[in-house]
Amino acid sequence: MACFVAPAAVAVVTTVIQTVVKKKETAATVEGPTKVTSGKWTRRLGWLNTMMWGGSALLCLEHIWHGEVVPWPPFLTAMQTPGDVGPMLHEIVTVGVAMAVVILAAWGIMVGVAEIVERRAKAGVERTSVHGGA
Repeated sequence: MACFVAPAAVAVVTTVIQTVVKKKETAATVEGPTKVTSGKWTRRLGWLNTMMWGGSALLCLEHIWHGEVVPWPPFLTAMQTPGDVGPMLHEIVTVGVAMAVVILAAWGIMVGVAEIVERRAKAGVERTSVHGGA
């Protein structure tokens, strides 16, 4: 009915967080005022936003396809009758929140793997430079 609302709400929050982090990363400088930080967390939050917004958009389209979301108020067909509002809210809280948590977990795994790869690459470069390429 409206399970896409929970991931969409999380997407709004993470988009705001990404904007704040981007401003902080841009303001932080390394080795002088012309060179800014890499924007690592801005990029990683971008992954999360893409996953959240994309999942919400696809779910919304699926609900439109099945006639559960309509282009006229109240937009959600479950809100047309008072008896359907309770099950709709239950679906948002159970299914929607579960989907948002799964997306966050997948993103966390992606960030963890990216961090491991980055550390291994950095260690490989340091090892190569210390041993003169041998």
